[in-house]
Amino acid sequence: MSKECCSTEDKPIKIHGKSDKDHETNGHDHDHSHENDGKSPLKMFLPALFSLILLLTGILLDYVLKPEWFTGWLRLALYISAFLPVGLPVMKEAFSSIRNGDFFSEFLLMTIATVGAFAIGEYPEGVAVMLFYSVGEVFQMMAVQKAKRNIGILLDQRPDEVTVMENNIPKIIKAESAEIGQLIQLKPGEKLALDGKLLSETASFNTSALTGESKPSTKKKDDTVLAGMINLNTVSLVKINTAYRDSKLSKILEMVQNATSQKAKTELFIRKFAKIYTPIVVFLAIGICLLPYFFVQDYEFRDWLYRALVFLVISCPCALVISIPLGYFGGIGAGSRNGILFKGSNFIDVLASINHVVMDKTGTMTEGVFKVQKVFIEKDFNKEEILQYLNILESKSTHPIATAVHEFVGEVKHSILLENVEDIAGYGLKGTVDGKEFLAGNFKLLEKFGIQHHISHHTVSDTLIAVALDKRFAGYLTISDQIKEDAASTVLSLQKLGIKTTMLSGDKSAVVQEVAKTIGITDAFGDLLPEDKVNKVKEIKSGNGTVAFVGDGVNDAPVVALSDVGIAMGGLGSDATIETADVVIQDDRPSKIPMAIKIGKETKKIVWQNIILAFGVKAVVLILGAGGLATMWEAVFADVGVALLAILNAIRIQHMDFSKKLNN
Repeated sequence: MSKECCSTEDKPIKIHGKSDKDHETNGHDHDHSHENDGKSPLKMFLPALFSLILLLTGILLDYVLKPEWFTGWLRLALYISAFLPVGLPVMKEAFSSIRNGDFFSEFLLMTIATVGAFAIGEYPEGVAVMLFYSVGEVFQMMAVQKAKRNIGILLDQRPDEVTVMENNIPKIIKAESAEIGQLIQLKPGEKLALDGKLLSETASFNTSALTGESKPSTKKKDDTVLAGMINLNTVSLVKINTAYRDSKLSKILEMVQNATSQKAKTELFIRKFAKIYTPIVVFLAIGICLLPYFFVQDYEFRDWLYRALVFLVISCPCALVISIPLGYFGGIGAGSRNGILFKGSNFIDVLASINHVVMDKTGTMTEGVFKVQKVFIEKDFNKEEILQYLNILESKSTHPIATAVHEFVGEVKHSILLENVEDIAGYGLKGTVDGKEFLAGNFKLLEKFGIQHHISHHTVSDTLIAVALDKRFAGYLTISDQIKEDAASTVLSLQKLGIKTTMLSGDKSAVVQEVAKTIGITDAFGDLLPEDKVNKVKEIKSGNGTVAFVGDGVNDAPVVALSDVGIAMGGLGSDATIETADVVIQDDRPSKIPMAIKIGKETKKIVWQNIILAFGVKAVVLILGAGGLATMWEAVFADVGVALLAILNAIRIQHMDFSKKLNN
């Protein structure tokens, strides 16, 4: 329908006038949204308002006052003056499209229809068609910009300036020029501009810009704090550890900006359809105008030309071309508002048809915060030495278990010589400490290297970390995790949506079965290597399942690649997660999984409502127009009216409360 609808087709959305990419013009896909950035609605409507005043003046003179002098060139001049403010921009776009090789744009349809109306003396109708078209265009631009602003307000939370401490003296500098290692002084109510490490003993932060949750998050000394977090109570010190452009928030913002470049199948279909449909409509209009000459006895060129022009106005694919991308815009915005990031509208579409969710256990349905419960070291070994060896080896891992070991043992002794560290997927770690081979992982790791042990580990319900030194079994640690408080309700919500659930984990089967039983999952499998997970997902997909896999997005990369949608939990904790996943749940809450699916379903429902509305109304009025039963006024409703209804329907999703929808 408009310039703006074209700009949504190929380009990442620009938030606050900024984009990380430059794009070349392709066909008539111009981006004019920036021309209206910062303009008030009144300024955007001014051309249409001026045109409306002149049109009403003309109608008043034509049909009410009927002065004798209002004829000929004077009458034509008034209506042309009413036409130009709203008609010239559209005609300019039509010629620009033709220059770029697109001969059948919606701009050309409107130009032919309105110029044709003037040619047969229907001045008021010619002006009215272009006027309402322009009004509809402004409304749709406002709707698209609102969707962009909703995303931008949520995510572009980086302050332009920061207060750094230099020789204990606060100094305000540009955030972009702040360097790693500098100290930021953060006052209550201020937003953090860069990622860093908290140096103060404790501080509370509002993390809603990142997670969609306004519940305060308390951080302790040495905890990581991220750009976009708002300091709530006391003055805090933060040591910068990431460049401004590399912060988590910057990466998330870039991801959302580029989300619309990944098109849903419905969008791609409508786009292809419009390119075929529009030239067909032009040739049909020509046929409506000329062919009756050979078959109708009292053929009147003016009447049939009018019918053809009405047909052109009705057939403009405006409602489809704008409302469908806008519907997906709304879905992406609704997700961002709830701490769910979609990498593209195509993933919203796939989520709508998901019938099976496969999930990891650790960090997904459990807290991933492990604590060492028990330590058993064989009497032939020095307990402190084994624990120090384990601590330095685990320091090379980012797994939550490594964190638990570090918290239990304490500071890493870097005097220990560590070499040849190898991460064996699905088993654990192998390295050389002080010249001796050291293994730490599950008991399958020991069996892989032929190390004998006497532990009946299958009967233990906690996670076990087995260790071996110099090819001899040295002992084990028991570690336990806690189930997330909303894990059970997540499974229940998925079941209400008619979605099956399966848990796959490399953890012990006894642990996995216990967790699955607690939260209500019937199909659960433990002791799995990465390739075992792949085979399980292949089995599920072979049953015509559309599968979403939920995990950390890094260690489970093969399964994420195989699944139809990869969902990563805890995007704030890992840069790699943001890179590999299709959907990122920012706050680690599994209840966001069914919410993401619900957003997908609602978005797709709205998109199809708009398709049916547009096709239904246009089909009826097209038939009436071809038969001479519809005038330009009905044509305006079929085009602009339906487009506005579709736009209003599309923006509904931006205001939906999906928490309530899941509970109903």
